[in-house]
Amino acid sequence: MQTETRQVIEHCARTSNEGSAHFGEIVGALLGAGVESYHADYRAGRSTYYLPDGESLTVELPPAATPIAEAFDGAAIRAAILGAQRGAVMYPEFKRLSQAAGCVGYIVWLAGRHVVYFGRRGETHVERFPD
Repeated sequence: MQTETRQVIEHCARTSNEGSAHFGEIVGALLGAGVESYHADYRAGRSTYYLPDGESLTVELPPAATPIAEAFDGAAIRAAILGAQRGAVMYPEFKRLSQAAGCVGYIVWLAGRHVVYFGRRGETHVERFPD
């Protein structure tokens, strides 16, 4: 993996987890670096970023502040997403809200312009990127 691509991914992971960058900024930077998709795994405490050539980079995430809820609540996930889209919810709060809604992780399909959130029993919520 090129050093510049690695630096962009690490910068995006850091600023997102600090709550100092909005999702749209992260998406733009990752697309510019050639990232095709990424998987945030709350249970394992890591995000893995994938490039079209098969290369990947895994970055550690801060551990969940509270246990992830057992039940998956798609409406609560959607509310957290809408807050993030409005800029009212930054990633640290989004993580807390989505984990409280039973989300164990998600995959951002940058090339496909959508995110799939999933729960402990395979429940999913698909959110398309706004135009």
